[in-house]
Amino acid sequence: MGILNAVLWSAAAWTAGLTIFGLWSLVCLIQNYLVARKLGNDIPVFMIPIDQVNPLWVMTDRRILPVLKKLPLIGEFIKNSSFARFNYRGWELHLRYRIHREVGDVFAIATPGRVWLYIADPDALADVFRRKDDFPRCLEMTERLLNVFGPNISTVEGPEWKVQRKVIGACLNEQTNQVVWQESITLAEDMLQYWAKSPNGICSTADDVRTLSLHVLSKAGFGKSYKFEGQEDHHKSGTSASYKNALKVILENCVMIVGLGTKFFLAAADEHGPWYNRLYPSSFREIGQACTTFQSYITDTYEEAKQTMASDPSFSQEKLATKLGQRTFMTAMVQASQENSSSPGVFLTEQEIYGNIFVLNFAGHDTTAHTFTFAIYLLAAHPELQDWISEEINIVFGDQPLTSWNYTDYPKLKRIMAVLLETVRIYTPVPVSKWTGRAAGYRHLQVGDKQLMVPSEVMISPAYATVQTEPRYWGEDSLEWRPERWITKSESDSNTQEEQEIIQPRKGTYIPWSAGVRDCPGEKFSKVEFVATLAALFRGDWRVEPAKLDKTETDEQARKRVLDLVKYDSEPVLLLQMLHPERAGLVWKRRAGVKRTRLGSD
Repeated sequence: MGILNAVLWSAAAWTAGLTIFGLWSLVCLIQNYLVARKLGNDIPVFMIPIDQVNPLWVMTDRRILPVLKKLPLIGEFIKNSSFARFNYRGWELHLRYRIHREVGDVFAIATPGRVWLYIADPDALADVFRRKDDFPRCLEMTERLLNVFGPNISTVEGPEWKVQRKVIGACLNEQTNQVVWQESITLAEDMLQYWAKSPNGICSTADDVRTLSLHVLSKAGFGKSYKFEGQEDHHKSGTSASYKNALKVILENCVMIVGLGTKFFLAAADEHGPWYNRLYPSSFREIGQACTTFQSYITDTYEEAKQTMASDPSFSQEKLATKLGQRTFMTAMVQASQENSSSPGVFLTEQEIYGNIFVLNFAGHDTTAHTFTFAIYLLAAHPELQDWISEEINIVFGDQPLTSWNYTDYPKLKRIMAVLLETVRIYTPVPVSKWTGRAAGYRHLQVGDKQLMVPSEVMISPAYATVQTEPRYWGEDSLEWRPERWITKSESDSNTQEEQEIIQPRKGTYIPWSAGVRDCPGEKFSKVEFVATLAALFRGDWRVEPAKLDKTETDEQARKRVLDLVKYDSEPVLLLQMLHPERAGLVWKRRAGVKRTRLGSD
């Protein structure tokens, strides 16, 4: 009887709790709807009963929504409702510019948590990015996602942000870009040789480009070089390799770390903790051990740099860089933290160094790796574009071996840059959001012919998936992946590669690296890495094509299958990515009939 009473009381408590939560959510939803209506009488407002960033919903939306659509009586209603249309990850990518063609350049979505304002007017977006005080980043969002190991450039505002931006700027300089250029070429050559050993195709493209990107960051961040290891050849050895593997585990499980926190996983990995720690899955313990290894490596490197400085009164970053191998992210941050130590509250703390090292690895690793994956699969389905970029590579470098390729030639590779720009135009890895902050009052914002009065605590969502595919700005083929659109045609009859230039889009129509004073500080870093890697992969007569499913599949069918995989099997997880690239193998080989050039170790 006692057990039955306990069950009944528990059920009653849960029912009461859910009822109270539901009523409170309804009240908040109505309040936010009324706030959204005050934006302007002619601004469309949609209501959805669950907040878009509700952690539980984010983890379950793709499982629950299809079930709700099939429910008897209400399934058809849900299918046609705003809830089903706007309340799942990636809805913007599915609707693209069509939603704003239907409802206008601005509309609002009211949820129990917030009001979201979606803007697709280029002039208004340029204004939003320019007015950093009126429309700052929402730190509540970035802290939840990126404040894993400490405060960093993505999770602070005001004077703290200015100091950290200055330090990050010192890290991401031309000297670093030269390191990125050379390291990317070296690793890409090794990766190509690994891929070419599989005549029947490789299915590890996504994993392998993640490895390449991580190794480039290891070199730029800590001065540590690693020889490329393909997914099948991967093995662990040495302290530095342990750091590399730890960071890989952290980045691959970042969603869980953000949701549960580093302390949870550190406790799960503690062998001397309470007995129930042993009940956690082994994957949780692996994540906890990775967090420990990562932080230990950063701590050891930081302490080594500090000791080097303390032992030499005539310390300079150049001397520190010489001892540690090169000028790296770590050497720049240590120097900044020590040089400014006389100004309390202005210098970088040890936790801020940890936080920024992590965010540089996070932002520079996953975003670049996913973009590589998209670009390589798209190129595999477009052999004519492989010839197009290969022609430019041969014009720029001729018979030079890879070891002679110079960073000064990077700006000449305009066609590869066009491949990158076009890829992130359609497949932006991580869109940014702004908000109006907590300060009371209204922010005036002109959107086309509409004058908006935007109150505090309203999220501003630049409609990147609209403005970056709107036919008015990109042509009637705006949804097609066509890198040639980025190259201007010269007025001369020759129209040579030297005369071609990259177009400059209208402000507010292209924002994959954000814009304004808080644009992505690693933009050029990512561009140099991408251009150098693809130049090394498609030099001479090297080409990639989809692996055939069987002998009956034609080349055209194989290419369409790859394009369909890119188009229909790509969704945001933490970032936008291909979900199952391993389902389409790729074959790398030399193409017959293409002029071979002297390529060093080839």
